[in-house]
Amino acid sequence: MSRILTERATRRSRLSRAAASVVGLSCLVLLTGCAEETTDQWKRLGLPEAASDRSQYVHDLWIGAWIAAFIIGGFTWGLIGWVSVRYRRRRDDDLPVQVRYNAPIEVLYTIAPVIVVAVLFFFTVQTQDKELDAVSQPDHNVVVTAQQWSWTFNYVEESGADGEDVYDQGTPAREPDLWLVEGETVNFTLHSPDVIHSFWVPSFYFKLDVIPGRDQGFSMTPTKAGTFVGRCAELCGQHHSRMLFRVIVTDRQTFDQHMQELKDAGQTGLLRGGSDSETVDGLDTATGGGE
Repeated sequence: MSRILTERATRRSRLSRAAASVVGLSCLVLLTGCAEETTDQWKRLGLPEAASDRSQYVHDLWIGAWIAAFIIGGFTWGLIGWVSVRYRRRRDDDLPVQVRYNAPIEVLYTIAPVIVVAVLFFFTVQTQDKELDAVSQPDHNVVVTAQQWSWTFNYVEESGADGEDVYDQGTPAREPDLWLVEGETVNFTLHSPDVIHSFWVPSFYFKLDVIPGRDQGFSMTPTKAGTFVGRCAELCGQHHSRMLFRVIVTDRQTFDQHMQELKDAGQTGLLRGGSDSETVDGLDTATGGGE
């Protein structure tokens, strides 16, 4: 009998050592896998690495919203746990006191969510105003035409092309490139000749709808050189998934050289879609014709 107990104890000891080894090895792998890039992404709570001067505003709002969510969630779960323990049934015939109405509590859980929403709304509006703060004299002007199902980027009066308007146009089979200069301000004007699209560059922490009949825009300054992805964030039709583009942020000399290449290729003028691209079905007036 004692031998059997000894064998069982030995077996449990071996299993415990094996489990401890597996846990230790797993922790080691996790710790060594936490590269600096991964650590930075955890700090951003899933946001991509910022690449514009407006990104910080959205970053602060995002982190603040998560902090508020953790505080409210922790408080709520704490109350649930406390009530579950404090007012549990202790004996089969002993029920806790039943309360049907409690005016102060009802007022609290009615007003508290309103306060939370009001605070989040206040900071959201503040962030929106900072994001949409226009620059009066930008270094570049880009007219973005979003059409089913690709993009046209018009560079207005660029010096690299002797002051002419040049453009780069994509197709559903070929992604176009949007060229920008690191550290130089850009004013974007968004235009659609057909349906609602949405201009989104995740690394800019910014997204804005492109609405037919109502051009709107924003300003920003790229702060990091490199190539970034862009896409349409509004379901706009059958080939919505093909509305992709790349953003190339480079130095001024390379940018001017590319503008000249577009001019030499005959890609001059301002493309804004169809001739009736400013007309909205159901309205009697139009604000002008496109080219």
